[in-house]
Formats: sequence, C-alpha cells, structure tokens
Amino acid sequence: MTARLDRHIQWYPGHMAAAMRRVEQLIGLIDIIIEVADARIPRSGMSTVLSRISGRRKRIIVLTRDDLAEPEATQRWLHLFERSGQAAVAVNAKQPRSAKTIAAELHGLASKSRKTQRRAIVVGVPNSGKSAVINALCGRNVAATENRPGKTRGVQWFRLDPSLELMDTPGILAPKIESAQSQWMLAITGAIPSQRYDPEEVVGQFTNWLTGVKPRAARAPSLEEFAAQRGNSRGSLHNAARSYIKALNEGSFGRITFETPTNDGKAA
Repeated sequence: MTARLDRHIQWYPGHMAAAMRRVEQLIGLIDIIIEVADARIPRSGMSTVLSRISGRRKRIIVLTRDDLAEPEATQRWLHLFERSGQAAVAVNAKQPRSAKTIAAELHGLASKSRKTQRRAIVVGVPNSGKSAVINALCGRNVAATENRPGKTRGVQWFRLDPSLELMDTPGILAPKIESAQSQWMLAITGAIPSQRYDPEEVVGQFTNWLTGVKPRAARAPSLEEFAAQRGNSRGSLHNAARSYIKALNEGSFGRITFETPTNDGKAA
C-alpha cells in the first residue's frame, strides 16, 4: 500500500490552550519537571512548547511503554539524555517496579533542594502515560487513566509526602505540528484522537516507513494483509485500519521504535 499524508494532522483544542496558559502561570511554583514521553517516539513525543517554559529547572524524562519499544534503541535514548545532564528512566508504568524507579529519581532530585516544601509537575503530550506515572508514584489510582487522548482536562495536585507535591496537567501538543512524520507518528501512537485523521493514510505512512527503514526488523503486515487475515473485505479497509492501529499499540507486531538517536544526537 503506497500512501501519502494528504491531510495535515493537527489538534490543539481550547482546553489544551487553556491548560498551557495555566501551566505558564504556575511554572514559577515548580522545582522539578517530570516529562513523560512514549519510548517509541522520544523526539516527536516531547512537547517543544513545554520545553520552552521549563527554564533551568531540574528535569526527569520518563520514557513510558518501554515494553513496546526496542530495548537497544531505548538504551541509546537514555544515554543521550544522561549525556546532556538530564535524569532519564524507561518504564512500563503499569508495573509496580516502575514506581520505584521513578520515585528514586524524583526524591533524589528533591533532596538536593533547600526548600522544605517542593513541587513537581508532570507534563507530556496526550495519552503519553502521565496518569499511569502519577498513579505509580502515589501508590494508588488517583488519576484517571484511559487509552484515549484528552482525558485529563484541568490541573490537579497530589501530595506524595509532607514535603513533596505533584501537579498533573492535561496533555499538551504544539499549536502546530510542523513535521509530517511527527504527525503520523503521534497519531498512530495515540496522542491524537482518531477522529482527527484518516486511519488508512496513517497506516500507509507507517508501513511505507517500516519497509524503508526496518525491512527485516519487524513482522508488521500491510493493511491489506491484515484485513485479509481478519476476514475484512476490500470495502472495509477504513475499519481494518483502526483495528490495525489498536493491534500495533497492543504489541501484536513486536517491539517497534519509530525514532532513534543518530550519532549527532538527532532523531532518525
């Protein structure tokens, strides 16, 4: 299947713009920033807008869904972040052991502050796993999780211990996603609502990319092959494409990392 992205994929609703303004108002209260990104798209999955306002605050990068990403690529990303002086961990936030990894980094940075009351903020693009990270840190389900973007709409505060508070924020994208590649990558990994893009086009972009970049690294079928395996007729490829994206994010096609750091630190 040969496909090109005929329609630009963009999503910046009013609640997201309002949340961005609120974060800018509250950033002066924050000591530590926890930025959550899907381990499969560490570059496209990190908000340039949020990076702009973070200033020189201590920062922890949490790469979620490491069970869906290629381990070697994830390690290269962690090394890249660490070389730039940023704490970074890769987790499957649904597993209890992940909470210990994140908490160790968070409390380690918090302990270096001279303040008696410290505040951290959790930020990231929609559906990046922020709520799962917060629940892991709190040790209970305090933030609603759902496999769709836009679930969290407002700012929420949670107390981790007497001296440390944690602020949850809605997922925030850039007002305009400039790169066509980032557009389909954000769409296929769940950061953009399915109503905002054509699933056939997005699956076509993915399979074209996979053929060119990793022809032997994954066992993902073409959309037509997938539809035939599921008993779909040619006329229902639209629905098959939605099922394809769901299967991809459930790990049915194996571990696939879309962006890897090159020797100069840029994404490939």
